[in-house]
Amino acid sequence: MWKPLIFFLRRFDVVDSLRHVPPPPAVSALTRAELEALLVGLFGEVATLKQTVAGQREEIARLKGLKGRPNTKPSGMEKGTPPPKPEKPGKQRGRGKVTPRVEVKEEVIRVEIPPGSIFKGHEPFLVQDLVISARAICYLRERWITPEGRTILAPLPQGIDGHFGPELHRFVLVQYHQGQSTMPRLLAFLRSVGVSISKRQLVRVLNENHEGFIAEAQDVLRAGLETSPWVTVDDTGARHAGKNGFCTQIGNEWFTWFRTRSSKSRLNFLDLLRAGHTDYVLNDAACDYMRNQGLPAATIARLQAEPQTRFSDQTAWQVHLDRLGF
Repeated sequence: MWKPLIFFLRRFDVVDSLRHVPPPPAVSALTRAELEALLVGLFGEVATLKQTVAGQREEIARLKGLKGRPNTKPSGMEKGTPPPKPEKPGKQRGRGKVTPRVEVKEEVIRVEIPPGSIFKGHEPFLVQDLVISARAICYLRERWITPEGRTILAPLPQGIDGHFGPELHRFVLVQYHQGQSTMPRLLAFLRSVGVSISKRQLVRVLNENHEGFIAEAQDVLRAGLETSPWVTVDDTGARHAGKNGFCTQIGNEWFTWFRTRSSKSRLNFLDLLRAGHTDYVLNDAACDYMRNQGLPAATIARLQAEPQTRFSDQTAWQVHLDRLGF
């Protein structure tokens, strides 16, 4: 009972203090200094009233059993950031040496000179620039007919797959996956630099013919699992196009690997750990697992009696079980 009474007295004090506020003087009769002093005083009173109102709202919420304002702690990143080192007096910090990562092309700039001048060499001035332009090449492929009637067509240069070159593929994939650029923005940019491409063609560039990337990712996972003493795993879920999806991460400080699927089951995780391998192997570890899971000893003995112990995929393994009558 005391807390509501104290809250009521606080409200009464505020209202009573507002009643005894003297009327404001005529503003037109005040000087500039008096007006500035008056504004400073009013700003202080407004800040005090805001604090009072915020405290009353929290008190009302507490009395009603509602959740109050969350007590958000400051980020720990500020504590971990070391303060900047003070610069030495009298030492000005300038730009360091610029070392381009591409081949530097030299171009001599000449100047008109009066007769009798002495040449003193060149003064280098390095400029880095970026050139983004569209290029179209029409390959005229030779076509021959052999005496036997067989057609021989000259192959395309290495790296050409479809009507868009490897540099365009590389740029689109980097901007979409690393640069987080959306497909409409990529489409608008490519058209702005002169590339004739449709929305459907851009979607194909993003989604098709990525077997090489998938194989490379599987090789990274296999090498990481074979050479690492430990790995960490994590997954996160999200919805896309009205469907649930789960992205699983496997890695450590030396490698990382991601794969997105529609399932978060234990079997799905075990299948991801296989890194693309689809074969089934019946070895001593598999038999020990069957015993621990309570499989009948007669069934295990029948499986071990068969000469075939390796199967290419789940379908071949299931055919083998059907043949044995399991």
